[in-house]
Amino acid sequence: MGTVLIKGGHLVNEGEVIKADLLIENDLIVEIIRDSNVAVEADEVIDATGIHIFPGAIDDQVHFREPGLTHKAEIYTEAKAAVSGGITSFMEMPNTVPNTVTLELLEEKYEIASKRSLANYSFFMGATNDNLEEVLGVDATNVCGVKIFMGSSTGNMLVDNEKALDAIFSQCKSLIAVHCEDEATVSKNLSDYIEKYGEEIPMHCHPLIRSAEACYLSSSKAVRLAKKHNTRLHVLHISTKKELSLFDNSIPLLEKRITAEACIHHLWFNDKDYHIKGSKIKWNPAVKTEEDQKAILEAVLDDRIDVIATDHAPHTMEEKAENYMHAPSGGPLLQHSLVTMLEMHKNGMISLGKIVEKMCHAPADLFAVKDRGYLKKGFKADFVLVNMNDPWTVSEANIVSKCRWSPMEGQTFSSSVIATYVNGNRVYDKEGFYELHKGERLTFNR
Repeated sequence: MGTVLIKGGHLVNEGEVIKADLLIENDLIVEIIRDSNVAVEADEVIDATGIHIFPGAIDDQVHFREPGLTHKAEIYTEAKAAVSGGITSFMEMPNTVPNTVTLELLEEKYEIASKRSLANYSFFMGATNDNLEEVLGVDATNVCGVKIFMGSSTGNMLVDNEKALDAIFSQCKSLIAVHCEDEATVSKNLSDYIEKYGEEIPMHCHPLIRSAEACYLSSSKAVRLAKKHNTRLHVLHISTKKELSLFDNSIPLLEKRITAEACIHHLWFNDKDYHIKGSKIKWNPAVKTEEDQKAILEAVLDDRIDVIATDHAPHTMEEKAENYMHAPSGGPLLQHSLVTMLEMHKNGMISLGKIVEKMCHAPADLFAVKDRGYLKKGFKADFVLVNMNDPWTVSEANIVSKCRWSPMEGQTFSSSVIATYVNGNRVYDKEGFYELHKGERLTFNR
């Protein structure tokens, strides 16, 4: 691989934007050179004048649908979408078919990724009401965590048995990530709306069915269990203002035992968008009110919320075209997550430093990812070159995800990813993808 010098770019890292050169040797960052008068030789020199260089983003919540649902997406296609959007590492969820609820099934996904993923990867073990032995067998040094659905999910993944929950929270030494929606509340609300509308429930009723109260009841329960047992808990996709009271910004991230995530769709959309976007913004938990949207951003800025992710979850457009009762929840966002946040920066809503903190540094820190998430000497050379003044419009023709649609279609973004490097290898630029080198399995300092 040799040496590569990225020269004259603006590095965005640890709260600073500095003009510096980045020297890569094989798969590592070996120097960050701030003095432009220092002469450095390299096998390849890339002129990054006017370009911003970000650490590769780490997305801690994606659904790549493999195995079992590959008509929607595959590890191969969605990893390509990731690197085209500046995401160099992902952590994928267990609600595939079959559900990833045994160590054998978990390792089968790692095997697929080792051969097919251009991005670095990790996979969550799924918890059920009756697989505690498998959950406790997870090696926390090479698996990102254990996922609990405290709300409905695919197959047998709803964990609603109180004894099972208590056992997992009390005995599991891995990080536990939770989807929090109270199933009884959601079921009652849905029954009420079926009685009112029959099969033709309007899409804008989604946040009323999967309500703020359903989210709070479940997330507060998870937090209580975590405090009771000193569990390392990570609460995914916060969607309500009410839930924010559960999280603390008075201690440093590395000292937190309970952390939280915000997702792109909850920051970008609100319930006024259902009349245009319809099922394209039907997620669980639901996109809710403008007040919730603003409160989530505020919590990102003041560090009650620790990371920004996507909950990338593709379905086919045919599936999404069904009515409310049958259209599945979720949608693709990986390719557009970084540029969405950069658009929010352009609009004065968030700093570049905070974007990098929440999408790169904090995911690495709270999951204890080894040697990634920063532009630092000795760290893996995962980084992204971005032109902050290169407008483009999302259309079906430039969507990479296998499903070939996006809730962002028609949106013009001011910034574009011009190249992505994973472990020192250029895997994407505007000419296309470079597939000789695959990503690596993430490891964790635990």
